[in-house]
Formats: sequence, C-alpha cells, structure tokens
Amino acid sequence: GMWRRAGMSTEVGIALKAVLDRVQRASAQRPQSLPSVQPRLVAVSKTKPVDMVIEAYAQGQRYFGENYVQELLEKASDSKIQASCPEIKWHFIGHLQKNNINKLVSVPNLFMLETLDSIKLADKVNSSWQKKGSLERLKVMVQVNTSGESSKHGLPPAETVATVAHITQKCPSLEFVGLMTIGSFGHDLNQGPNPDFQMLISLREELCEKLKIPPEKVELSMGMSMDFEHAIEVGSTNVRIGSTIFGERDYSDKSTNCRGVEEVQDKLSGLVVQGH
Repeated sequence: GMWRRAGMSTEVGIALKAVLDRVQRASAQRPQSLPSVQPRLVAVSKTKPVDMVIEAYAQGQRYFGENYVQELLEKASDSKIQASCPEIKWHFIGHLQKNNINKLVSVPNLFMLETLDSIKLADKVNSSWQKKGSLERLKVMVQVNTSGESSKHGLPPAETVATVAHITQKCPSLEFVGLMTIGSFGHDLNQGPNPDFQMLISLREELCEKLKIPPEKVELSMGMSMDFEHAIEVGSTNVRIGSTIFGERDYSDKSTNCRGVEEVQDKLSGLVVQGH
C-alpha cells in the first residue's frame, strides 16, 4: 500500500541521488583530453517492479535498461509506466536472439540497442526496423567481448571495425552510436587500469581513424555497479547500474517467469551475465 510505496520512494530516490553524485565526481576526474560529455546513467531495472521504475522516473531518471526482451516489452507497455513516464528511454542491454528481434522492435519508447554483436544480427534488426517505418533510425551500439571469456557475448575485438563499417554503410535504418563491453568482473585497480576498458578505448581510436568518424560521435558504454567510477574516469559515456540504485532483491516471480525461456536459452549456451 501507500506506506510501502513511501518507504520505497525515499530509498530509490536517495540511492539514485548518491549514484548521480558519484557519476558527477568521477566525471570531474577525467583527463582534459577526453570529450567532456556528461555520462549517461542507465538504471538497470531488470527483475524490479514497475513501481520502482516510476519512482526513479519521478526523481528525474529517464534512461532505463533491461536484459530480457519479454520483460522489457511488458514493462515498456505497462499502462502505469506509459501514463507516468511519457519521456522514458529504454536501452536493451542483454543478449539479443534472432527470434526476439521483431518483439524488441515493437517496444514502445525503445531508445537504444546496446548489444549488436554480428553483421547478420545488424542486417536483421535493420530490416525489422525498416518494416516498422519509424521516422527515426534506431540507435545501436556494437558489443565487443573485450575479456575474451566464453561466458560473455560480443564480437571478437578484431571484427569491430568491419562490423561498424557494415552498419554505417549497409544498414540505413540503424544509427551507429558507440561501442559497449561488459569486461571481466573484479579487476583489481591496484594492478592498473582495467585492460578491458582500455581495449574498448583503443578500438574506438582505431575505428575513428579507419572510418573517419570523429571520436565524440562514438560513445563508450562500459562500467556497472562495481566499477562505474573507474570506467567514467577513463572515458565511459554510458554506465549501466542496477543494484546500487534499486537494491539486490530479485522481484521476479519465478513460478510465472516471463524471462524464463530467454534465461534458459542464455544459460544453455553457458552465458550467464552477472553484474550491473
């Protein structure tokens, strides 16, 4: 009831403000050589209830990320969210299977797909978005597997430039906006900067040089709850943060889990994505 909502609202609001303060401080630490864009905070709301999304939106948050197409479609289509959050901007940050492309394209207020990881997938998303007949191109990032772990999705780094070139030249309905990586967890910063983030940065340099794209046109989506400050300090423009804003609790009802099939398909391929 109302009391639970009041308690939740202050918690989400306080946590969100604390994260934004940390984002702000980390941005101030960046070297002058980096583009001085304010990093975008994507609040990762997977398994969190609609009320929490509405609460964060009421506190000024606009960008939200989801990992499963079905859960994203249900939340984005929810009548309470549509009424309370007219300017919400959804990021899809999970692994996209080909059979879910049309469903993803139908998501209301879909702002960005951060996880294109093959030319084949790019072509399919491009033709699906084209059929939808939207006036705007769909913003996409290319996901790179910087850590080389088989449990992570993403392109091998060596294929990055060719994939981006394909999107910019052959996918007129897509707007290439950046590179995304998850990176290995638990990197010890006493050992120096996270090499996975450094790799993403150098891939941006390479593709900007080879494809003649200005660096400020190529975002870097890297950094989650554990490492977002370091990511911003080295140049991330887009951080994906869930538990630090919404708490650790998983609110999904396991018995009627709308994400079940996608989760099982992900895990079967040995692809358990942790984090945020």
